[in-house]
Amino acid sequence: MATTPEELASHKKAYTAVGISLGVLTVVTLALGYWHPFDLGVPGLDWTDITIGLVIACVKSSLVALIFMHLNHERGLIYKILLFTFCFFLGLMVLILFAWGNPIHEAFDAVRSSLS
Repeated sequence: MATTPEELASHKKAYTAVGISLGVLTVVTLALGYWHPFDLGVPGLDWTDITIGLVIACVKSSLVALIFMHLNHERGLIYKILLFTFCFFLGLMVLILFAWGNPIHEAFDAVRSSLS
């Protein structure tokens, strides 16, 4: 933690810069979604817009985690825990994708519709 006025001033500048950048990135995200000149690719919502929006969201969450949650000053253990959490999250997302293509689920829907 900051103990001297100079350290507090430098932290305040970093917080202000991150706050302004979060606001600007939020406006950019909204412009991508609602303003037609920023609409990339096919008119309307498409995968290009979703990808750019997710990249902006990742940048914003990284700024919050590193600056506001002080993860840029942490030791190596926190990064190992975050890596494990990220791998666990990816595993859960892969399981969801596998569940969407489950042939047992499709057979169950066919049997259920034939009984109704």
